[in-house]
Amino acid sequence: MTAATLPGLEPAPTPAAPPRPGSRAARMALPRSVDVLKEIAAEYGVCVRPLAMRRTDLNTGLTEVIDLPCGATREDKCAPCAKKNRRLRQAQIREGWHRDDEPLPPPDPATEEQKALILLRGHLEFSRDEASRASQWDQVEDLDEAIREVEEAIAAEGLRGRIAPPRSTGDDDQADDDTGRRRKRSTRRRQDAPDLPRRKVERRTVGKTYTAPDGTTYRPSMWLTLTLDSYGPVRPDGTPLNPDRYDYRRAAWDAVHFPRLLDRFWQNLRRCEGWNVQYAGCVEPQRRLAPHAHFAIRGTIPRDVLRTVAAATYHQVWWPAVDVQRYTLDRLPVWDEQTSAWVDPTPARR
Repeated sequence: MTAATLPGLEPAPTPAAPPRPGSRAARMALPRSVDVLKEIAAEYGVCVRPLAMRRTDLNTGLTEVIDLPCGATREDKCAPCAKKNRRLRQAQIREGWHRDDEPLPPPDPATEEQKALILLRGHLEFSRDEASRASQWDQVEDLDEAIREVEEAIAAEGLRGRIAPPRSTGDDDQADDDTGRRRKRSTRRRQDAPDLPRRKVERRTVGKTYTAPDGTTYRPSMWLTLTLDSYGPVRPDGTPLNPDRYDYRRAAWDAVHFPRLLDRFWQNLRRCEGWNVQYAGCVEPQRRLAPHAHFAIRGTIPRDVLRTVAAATYHQVWWPAVDVQRYTLDRLPVWDEQTSAWVDPTPARR
């Protein structure tokens, strides 16, 4: 009996012959240069999906294209940026969780040059209003050009924001005498949504501090879990026990709008409490596949307030109707430049 015929022993597989040089199999076996570039970038911690941005120097007029990191938080999109953001969040939580002072300093005081530019902008605006009331349109155009130059100088001086809406020149559709439709947001509120107090949010992130009888001060934190409602009983593997009575539609829309739900929850909570509540958390699916979130909050908030805010937030999120088909391939919505929104394609706009 030879070794090849012993029970339990099998002959070693014959190695496959290498592909013929120049064949398609040989070309497909070669590594791609893009993959090699991404691997090297990941090894050195460089973003693999940079964003090209155009930057213009207002003093010299020189324009250059620079690459900025994508800032992704998921490793399947960009592993270097995701790891960098993860380390940054860890450092923020470790160093900022127990701080008793505000991390953001106030803005620097304005310089005399900056104040002079703001004052000049105000004088030009006053002169433009006088020329507009007197129907001196040639002077209005000259003042609009002067205002535009002053606003560029203000931006170059290092000031943030705008002190007035930008003035349009020429045949711009957004001129002052534009009588087109303006976009208006509805202020109506659902009657079944609980009323929430609205306080002016203070510029602070530090929660309430408590003092013990012995004089010791401490600032506790709290743990919060936000869970969506049940859509029907499920089995241990998460599948519905009775598919006919399971609310698939609400489960799907809750999962789609869950990020908006969380964003609206923190907005309502900060407006209700009156200070910029800080948190750290994560979102994960339950066994029934419904998303829920865990948060650690700096400071303490009454439980009744949390329940009221959660109930009001769930009513504020919009679930669009999907039972009626609004558009087809031959009838798509049209972008309206005046209202900056999508509108129905009417025959008058075609």
